Amino acid sequence: MVSRAAYLRVGVVVVYLFLLVGWPLAMVVQETFLSGENYLAIALSDPSVRSAVWVTLGAAACAVVLNTMLGVALGILLVRYEFPGRRLLSALADLPASVSPIVVGLALLLAYGPVHGLLGAPLAEAGVQLIFSFPGIVLAVTFVSLPLVLRAVMPVLQEVGTDQETAAQSLGASGRQVLVRITLPSIKWAVAYGLVLTLARAVGEFGAVLIVSGGIVNQTETATIAVQRLHQGFETGQAYAVGFLLALVAVAALAIVTILRPHERDRP
Repeated sequence: MVSRAAYLRVGVVVVYLFLLVGWPLAMVVQETFLSGENYLAIALSDPSVRSAVWVTLGAAACAVVLNTMLGVALGILLVRYEFPGRRLLSALADLPASVSPIVVGLALLLAYGPVHGLLGAPLAEAGVQLIFSFPGIVLAVTFVSLPLVLRAVMPVLQEVGTDQETAAQSLGASGRQVLVRITLPSIKWAVAYGLVLTLARAVGEFGAVLIVSGGIVNQTETATIAVQRLHQGFETGQAYAVGFLLALVAVAALAIVTILRPHERDRP
């Protein structure tokens, strides 16, 4: 039997979440659709907003591909192998989650900037510009979302152990066959979980992309930067509409993660 104290605690948590998350998001929906204008349609009719959305989705897709491959490879390396500097490498992989995105943007600017960047200047002389272009945005969102696939995969790799992989190798399976037929199937739901989180994080990134992209309208402006531009230009209805699209991606990601979690618990 649930006590009154338990009901009280649940009520406090529900009110807290409503005031902190539910109510503000509901206000965004209200301002987008219920304030007399369909600001979503108005925003999407603006070519600069459509360009920002496509830039955001393109960069997020690139980050998902890069971080999925790197996260799985790094997870296998950290869990399955012992080598000097393993703990340091693991700590470095977590660094993007703790560093401010603004700092990430400044660091990428110093490293890959076309004028003073240690690596960016030679690349610029060779005709390859990373900062203030789409590759710079991909770098930023890939950096900030780096740990998500890795941290989703590592616990599963530790849990499934190496028995099946060792048995397959003893029967003559090559390393590639073990990876494709044993390792990857055993972590597929964890990879999918990390992939969805990476997508949501990359789509919503603002600070790092603001530094490295320059926010050039119709070129390197992302959706989050478009929200800032529209809001500062007193086009608040359209700003709320683009914000609604970003929130919609996050809610969809949350729904997918909720669906995937039972599969993760049922993994062998």
